[in-house]
Amino acid sequence: MGLTVGKVMGKAVDRNRIKRRMREAVRKNLPALRMPVDVILHPRRSVMDVEFAALEREVGSVFRAIQSAVEKKAQREGRA
Repeated sequence: MGLTVGKVMGKAVDRNRIKRRMREAVRKNLPALRMPVDVILHPRRSVMDVEFAALEREVGSVFRAIQSAVEKKAQREGRA
């Protein structure tokens, strides 16, 4: 799991807050990724303003989409 927060996201205090919120949302949704996969998240500045519950749902949605794509790829490779 990788998390990038560039300097364009604000001062160090803002960037650290974004990272803390993202890490917690990832921690709560990590079980959704059942297969080994590399994920890099690059959040937008709006992460600071959105409610944490909405952020958590969004991360969960992204992880479910990743898991679905990984499973489909594994099925295609298994048939080849």
